[in-house]
Amino acid sequence: MILSMRDTQPERRPCGKWPGTGMLGHVDVEPFKPLPESWDRALCIVAHPDDMEFGAAAAVARWTGQGKEVVYCLVTSGEAGIDGMSPDECRVVREAEQVASAEIVGVGLVEFLGLPDGIVEYGVPLRRTLAEVVRRHRPDVVVTSNFRDTWGGRNLNQPDHIAVGRAVVDAVRDAGIRWLFPEQVEAGLEPWGGVRAVWALGSPQSEHAVDITDTFEAGVASLTAHSAYIDGLGWDHFDPREFLEGFSRQAGQRLGVRFAAPFEVLPMGWGD
Repeated sequence: MILSMRDTQPERRPCGKWPGTGMLGHVDVEPFKPLPESWDRALCIVAHPDDMEFGAAAAVARWTGQGKEVVYCLVTSGEAGIDGMSPDECRVVREAEQVASAEIVGVGLVEFLGLPDGIVEYGVPLRRTLAEVVRRHRPDVVVTSNFRDTWGGRNLNQPDHIAVGRAVVDAVRDAGIRWLFPEQVEAGLEPWGGVRAVWALGSPQSEHAVDITDTFEAGVASLTAHSAYIDGLGWDHFDPREFLEGFSRQAGQRLGVRFAAPFEVLPMGWGD
């Protein structure tokens, strides 16, 4: 089966999302620090359906279980992700799978921005769009996926991940500046500078992690909900539990727990 450009990237192989030296690099590394959890609202902005489920969904289940509010925002609908399905058909299927997947971990609101899958471009238009999302939801924390050039080895990251993650960091800062994208303020969206940090899942520069031992099964179920996507990729004998357990256990070792999800923390405050 010939896969789409996005799905031929190394991080999409069932043998490991973070190849090369692995998601966490070599074993002789510093222990992870626990992520702070003294916040109420998180906004998760990622490029595609399934991006949250390949590592972060169990963390979301932990947070919603604590009573925190979590919203998903998908920049694309992943419509180029299945070679054997037309984009119009694929969009419907993948959006439905993402909504069902989010419900499993306690997320009731999923937004799709509808940008074209596979060719998302970093720039002012994307920053403007994402700043509007931040101003509407007014989160304390924004979560995205790794936007570094690689996953820690020599295999390159996917272009949409890089473009979206970079734009998320800039848009969070843009959202707090009244004179950037003033048409949004004129339309009633006040600036929002209350985001404490952006957290990037699976970054090779991760120094923090969250314990997902108690919510690991919810994360597995959330990934399993993307069955049409996984089946469409033709991954023989792919096991969501085995896949997630592999890198979650590595992160857990560095946090001192059974399973964990690693994040790079980018503080948004001055002097942090």
